[in-house]
Amino acid sequence: MNEAAGTDETYMALAGQPPLWEAASATQRSRDAVSLVKTLHDVNAIVKVSGRTDLARRLEETSVRLRDPGVRVIVVGQFKQGKSKLINALINAPACPVDDDVATSVPTMVGYADTPSAWITVEAPDSTTSTPRFTRRPIPLDEVSTYVSERGNPNNQRQVLSAEVFLPREILRGGLNLVDSPGVGGLESTNSLATLAALSSAHAVLLVSDASQEYTEPEVQFLRHAMRLSPNVAAVLAKTDLYPQWREVERIDRNHLIDVGEVPLFSVSSDLRLLAADLQDHELNDESGFPALVAHLRREVLGRAEVIHERSAVHDLTSVVEQLMLSLRIELNALENPEDTPRMIAQLEEAKARADEFRGRSARWQVHLTDGIADLIADMEHDLRDRLRKVQREAERAIDEGDPGPIWDQITDWLEQRVAAAVAETFVWTDERSRWLSEEVAGLFSEGETGIPAIHVGSTDGVLDPVEELSYLDSGRLGAGEKIFIGVRGSYGGVLMVGLATGLIGLALINPLSLLAGVFVGRRAYREDMQTRLHRRQQEAKTHVRRYIDEVIFQVGKQLRDRLRLVQRISRDHFGGIAEELHRSLSDALLAAKQAAGSYTSRRDERVAELRAKLAQLEKLREAVPPLPELTAAPASESMVDSAPAVRSAS
Repeated sequence: MNEAAGTDETYMALAGQPPLWEAASATQRSRDAVSLVKTLHDVNAIVKVSGRTDLARRLEETSVRLRDPGVRVIVVGQFKQGKSKLINALINAPACPVDDDVATSVPTMVGYADTPSAWITVEAPDSTTSTPRFTRRPIPLDEVSTYVSERGNPNNQRQVLSAEVFLPREILRGGLNLVDSPGVGGLESTNSLATLAALSSAHAVLLVSDASQEYTEPEVQFLRHAMRLSPNVAAVLAKTDLYPQWREVERIDRNHLIDVGEVPLFSVSSDLRLLAADLQDHELNDESGFPALVAHLRREVLGRAEVIHERSAVHDLTSVVEQLMLSLRIELNALENPEDTPRMIAQLEEAKARADEFRGRSARWQVHLTDGIADLIADMEHDLRDRLRKVQREAERAIDEGDPGPIWDQITDWLEQRVAAAVAETFVWTDERSRWLSEEVAGLFSEGETGIPAIHVGSTDGVLDPVEELSYLDSGRLGAGEKIFIGVRGSYGGVLMVGLATGLIGLALINPLSLLAGVFVGRRAYREDMQTRLHRRQQEAKTHVRRYIDEVIFQVGKQLRDRLRLVQRISRDHFGGIAEELHRSLSDALLAAKQAAGSYTSRRDERVAELRAKLAQLEKLREAVPPLPELTAAPASESMVDSAPAVRSAS
């Protein structure tokens, strides 16, 4: 791949300035973000002085989210559809290995850094514990392909879990992380479970399919799963430069997408994009189709994620400032209106008691969460068993219709695919139900108090790894020697029986009648033996299928229950932490009111002035918090060539 030699000046001459309304909107958002960060810093300083470590911890987490949004876009698709080259064309750098014979076997994340680097995460065995230990270590940038491709790392012999490549590319600067997922080799295969694992935690998904043919049924089904798991799904029709009929394929694919839902489709050519970047050709870049895709990533993915993070920060800041002002207002009111202090103290004690009950296990949100998880586990187990029982019945019917021995490999592949599809459906359904439950708990806890915690239970990564493979089944094919032996064994009885009977009338033991009877009886014995063997193979095959289904139910059910328990713990800790903050604020306010009631008059005036100054400072900070940004992000201009020089990696 050629290195980009363009500069910002060259790009501006090619692409032109963005519209004024876009620039104005982006400037306003930038100002709001800067104001938000400054206000966050000022509020955090006051929180630390006040001794509220719980609120300080909350603001630190908010600050981390603002500094590093980490917007993950997962690029998925079947083998050799152009996923890796698509990412390389987006960033104008050979970050992911591309070759006709090389398939990506390890998920590779491409993100921003001022200095180019590459890292891998490997699973290292730990002799002291049964829990695997994960190690992240750097690797040379030009050796990425030896770790993430099937050629350099066949069957993942190096035990690499993931790879990360960091490059100084402008399109990645806003926190965009592009994830090159391994090809799934048929989206209904067991490998698709690993791809579905990441969708629940992704901000966006790009399904890549080349223009050689229309969408297959597995691809359409995968899109339906993705739309249920990820908030932002788009489709990419790649390699339009190789197939003259790509517009007809695009038209057919759009009709398929109408049945799926509102999924934008972008037809692109990665080769034209890379050539345009090399030649600094604006028209060629437009022809590649990438401007629309980049605009989608910046407006619908980066822009929306940015807005969501800012809205969360505004909520957190407002909540923290209100809690800080609560005790100050109470104490000030107690000092200025001492006659009203007993009533105020009584109200505070009642509110504190309610807050104490609110954080207990008998709280409504806690009961709803506990009952909801129990119901969800029961429904999940029933759903999983129901889906797998249907697969089992289909397999048994197929076995009864013929001899499973000669086609056992095909039956095994079919069964694994059907089981993987059933497990994926259950995981997607469970993920939807767990999100719904979290939203229900959030609504009961506090409407709009804070963002719902990120809970990813749709992960199916490795869920079928503990399941043993289907056992071997005899093909039922007999050699010539076995067939002769069975026939001779049956014919011997016929010859002996008829020979003895004809011997009564003076014929020899072996005569034409006894030989004819031997042939007849031997043929029948052979057919009966084959029927017996077939019936035995069918029963053995059904036993293997049932044992496999039982093992899947056992392993998958355990992992699903563990994930749902994780939902319960995360939700409980998240909302419980907020309840603790509220209880702490009310306790401080009550203590301040009681102390104010017993303070001396000489000290009271000085304290009133101090409290008013602090309240004025907090009020000023609250007014400095920008309003909640709209969820619809403003468009951003498209960049064809990044200003930083391209970094050469293995290709």
